[in-house]
Amino acid sequence: MPDWTYHPLRGLAAAVVGRRRSQRAALRLLASVGSRPAGARLISRGFGHRHPHESLAGELAGVPVSVRVGISVPPALARETVRAMAPLGAGVVEVTGVGAADVETVREAALGRSVPVVVRTDDPAVEAVLAPDVDGFTRGDDGQRVVRTSDPSVTASATALAEPGTVVLARPGVLVAAGPGWFQRVAEAATPTAPAQGLRDLGLDPRRWPAWAWALLLGLGMTVAGLGAAAITLGPVLLWYDRDYLGLTLDDLHAANHHLVHFLQHDRITMAGTMVAIGSLYIGLAWGGIRRGRAWAREAYLVSGAIGFPTLFYFLATGFVEPLHTATALVLFPMFVLGVRRGPRTPRWEPVPEGPERERRRALVGQLLLIVTGAGLFVGGAVISVVGLTGVFVPSDLTFLRTTVRTLESVSPQLVPFIAHDRAGFGGALMSAAAAIVLLSTWGWQRGEGWVFWSLAGAGAAGFLPAVFVHGTIHYTDFLHLAPVYFGIVLTATGLGLARPYLCAARATEGAQARVMPSR
Repeated sequence: MPDWTYHPLRGLAAAVVGRRRSQRAALRLLASVGSRPAGARLISRGFGHRHPHESLAGELAGVPVSVRVGISVPPALARETVRAMAPLGAGVVEVTGVGAADVETVREAALGRSVPVVVRTDDPAVEAVLAPDVDGFTRGDDGQRVVRTSDPSVTASATALAEPGTVVLARPGVLVAAGPGWFQRVAEAATPTAPAQGLRDLGLDPRRWPAWAWALLLGLGMTVAGLGAAAITLGPVLLWYDRDYLGLTLDDLHAANHHLVHFLQHDRITMAGTMVAIGSLYIGLAWGGIRRGRAWAREAYLVSGAIGFPTLFYFLATGFVEPLHTATALVLFPMFVLGVRRGPRTPRWEPVPEGPERERRRALVGQLLLIVTGAGLFVGGAVISVVGLTGVFVPSDLTFLRTTVRTLESVSPQLVPFIAHDRAGFGGALMSAAAAIVLLSTWGWQRGEGWVFWSLAGAGAAGFLPAVFVHGTIHYTDFLHLAPVYFGIVLTATGLGLARPYLCAARATEGAQARVMPSR
């Protein structure tokens, strides 16, 4: 994924404090976060989400490395670099130009390392002293090709890394210029790939279907279920089991409170829209991500489903078991399990050329806005779940209904639990969708991944527009109640507008066969 770096600010920092100081400041920032367990997970799962292909493993100076791309730094930057690099996906740190005065600095930097550290020195005495403390020494590279680069572009480094045995080491300025996602982008660009599968490759035997096909089927199932829920809400509103549970008909509800049926519709339409949004996200993750061997797409799908499906058990608190909801979950859950039963093994993506820097910077702003939107939706879903499982109503609800909870309970003892089920279920679905939005925006923001744009655009349209429509139709237009929806629409539309040229850029191999993986 791209990085969180803005070039004008980098240039200003370098001009004010000097290039070497700006490099050290950037590395210290990453090190201060990456040295903590939670911070390391945040960086590795966000900026450097790592699943390097086995062909990228190798060694440097006889030291095994998980990926043959790393960084070469002077002793003054060694400590910060060693602490920061592992979560970013670097396979090795080389400390170069080490003299006798740098021994203690290097020794301290290598303590507690989670990435191999090698030293480059011309002094045999220094090598002898540091031998117990570091993993190896680069002595004129011992015949091995090592590319030390100051070029922040991905293409040249990826081309070099694709050669067996070659190690690419970035200079510190590369991270200042290209940001912490550089290692991941280089490794991914150098990964050999195979052609992506299509629907024709599935065959007629479901037992042989790959995981992505089941994930795709789940996304389609969620979409159909959401559309079905919307059709019921706009039609009969209540099904026979609803009427049996309430002991009331639709006319009875109208007679008890003129706004009550409209209130039920507004909850259920927003729930239906969220289900369609989840379907859009799952279809995208399945077809654009998991099918192409992107392990992070499977993980995003897994996290979202792991949040969404357990909310079925909200009935333990509300007391109302909706047969259709339960049946739908029982049908879809096996698809979810089959969709995550094993991770993608073969990379099947296509290389995408680097685009204009201005395009990338605008996309980063868009990425931030989508992540903020997803995080806000997750918090909103959690709040709605808690409200649904406890007080059920917020003040604006009762203002719209022009009634009190006690009055509603007098209409039917089952009415409040019935509404609580709808409300809590919507909160759970919203959290599931929000998790997918955050992870897709964090891990999938790569040039040429148009499916990311369309998945998020489809989810935004399905989630936000029905909510605005139904609130306007029933005249539930309290501004504070709808403010999060309006804010989400603005952030989503702005973010996707900024990122569209980047995400929807043409692929380098459009219509051509992907790079074929070497036989083993």
